[in-house]
Amino acid sequence: MAEIPGRPANVATVTRPPKRRRDQVPKGENLCEHCTAKCCHYFALAIDEPVSRRDFDFIRWYLLHDRASVFVEGETWYLMVHTSCKHLRDDHKCGIYENRPQICREYTTDECEFEDDWCYEKYFESPEQVDEYADALFGPQFLPLDTPEYHTLRSRKPTSLPLA
Repeated sequence: MAEIPGRPANVATVTRPPKRRRDQVPKGENLCEHCTAKCCHYFALAIDEPVSRRDFDFIRWYLLHDRASVFVEGETWYLMVHTSCKHLRDDHKCGIYENRPQICREYTTDECEFEDDWCYEKYFESPEQVDEYADALFGPQFLPLDTPEYHTLRSRKPTSLPLA
């Protein structure tokens, strides 16, 4: 074992096997046999495109929930919930394969996330990101915190939520 400068000699380093690209999977083999079941670690539901402050406030509410994000692909907005299927086994195989839901049966690997190199047009992970985006579209919703109370009818913008 080679020593790494600054690391004690008795600490082993773990080397990960190189990630395979789709075109490196042998012809005739199932792409799923070389994957960690990424598609089984979340679900995404199409949502209406937000067009008003109220719509963005709903998205903000979604993101106040643990393990949720919102993304845009093409013209479609999606709510993504990062959670694993309860039937996913430790070997990344389906525990109910013969009785899996129809959506799983119809899923193909033609455009799956096997290679981890996809990029969304818009991706929101926090309510603050949604606020900033809505402010850019509609202008600031709240006056600055140093504005005297008698200059506004609205409550002041709340302080940021703690990030975990």
